[in-house]
Amino acid sequence: MSVSILVGSQWGDEGKGKIVDILSEKYNIVARYQGGANAGHTVEIGDQKYILHLIPSGILREDVICVIGNGVVIDPKALLDEIAILEKNNIKIDGRLFISHNAHLIMPYHKLLDSISESGQNKIGTTGRGIGPCYIDKYARKGIRIVDLLDKERLAKKIRENLVEKNTLLKKVYEHSELDVEEIIKEYTEFDKIIDKYIKDTPLYLNHAISEGKSILLEGAQGALLDIDHGTYPFVTSSSPTSGGACTGSGISPNKIDSVVGIVKAYTTRVGNGPFPTELLDEDGETLRKVGAEFGATTGRPRRCGWFDAFLTKYSTMINGIDYAAITKLDVLSGFDNIKVCVGYEYNGKALKAFPNDVNQLECVKPIYETLPGWKQDISGARNYDELPSETRDYLDFMAKYCGFEISIVSVGPKRSETIVLK
Repeated sequence: MSVSILVGSQWGDEGKGKIVDILSEKYNIVARYQGGANAGHTVEIGDQKYILHLIPSGILREDVICVIGNGVVIDPKALLDEIAILEKNNIKIDGRLFISHNAHLIMPYHKLLDSISESGQNKIGTTGRGIGPCYIDKYARKGIRIVDLLDKERLAKKIRENLVEKNTLLKKVYEHSELDVEEIIKEYTEFDKIIDKYIKDTPLYLNHAISEGKSILLEGAQGALLDIDHGTYPFVTSSSPTSGGACTGSGISPNKIDSVVGIVKAYTTRVGNGPFPTELLDEDGETLRKVGAEFGATTGRPRRCGWFDAFLTKYSTMINGIDYAAITKLDVLSGFDNIKVCVGYEYNGKALKAFPNDVNQLECVKPIYETLPGWKQDISGARNYDELPSETRDYLDFMAKYCGFEISIVSVGPKRSETIVLK
């Protein structure tokens, strides 16, 4: 039996999709524990590229069972589109995908309110997919869950009750036309007929699997610095992508967790607004974006790029309890004469002792850099650690020693085959 948690250690977009695909070969079950269709996980197998938003990347391994846990918020249209794409590519879904009956549903009014909110002056930089408003209703105890689909009368009653409030808000505050209640009830009733075969008591299923000796990989979306509690608030997501969120989002108790794997991009990126101490607004930043194809898999938005922030990642290692790190996009750094690594922050002329929780302070810090020699060689063909240039190995050793983790995987390209597995 082995239960591992896989987390993004930075601001998301670290390349979790590929690493889940690599690791899932060794696991029986891959379970997603939070977030929604605002996350895009990209996997390249041969010449085929798959972009998944809700279904775990493990679905691309024919013997792996995939679970969408209770901590996930589900957009029906996004889920059905994803299932259709996978089936079109002859990837079997039936019997391999289970969805928690306690997962909350994203409703049309969630996406509309999210879009309206992001059109104002105080933008967070969300994807506008309704994630935040759905979690708001969840914690206000007004949410609609998968289990509500099983009782048509209860479903219709809850939707009508919610629409009284939402339509009043849309009309009187935002001066927007009201939504059609009966149309939404019909849409979600039809959705139930399609996904009914996937619904399961997933906490019970996962715990039975553990007792039977099966191995489970718990997959988070986004990254630790977007965590609602431990991230750069308020420029965060609406859930807990950190390792602590894996237990509440899956129904697996902490004493059953064996290890935490952190996905660490070899440099740093961020999508949306918020502080970014190592951001590069020069030619080096543009090179990272171009070579690394740093454009959002969900929105297509260009990502902000900067040098590796070891000070931030060390904080993330502590919060998540990261045992092992999978280093991604190392090949993107090939070609730089020198590579900078942020090892601390300076604020008002003084070095900070810890990562700051105040976003206003974080926006004003000055990164403290150490400069390491770069490498010119193309490393995408390396399949063993010893095949990497000495400068590349020195860079990896520096990351591991400073941040306090053991490197287990090194990705040297986007394809499944372009990977060095150390442990």
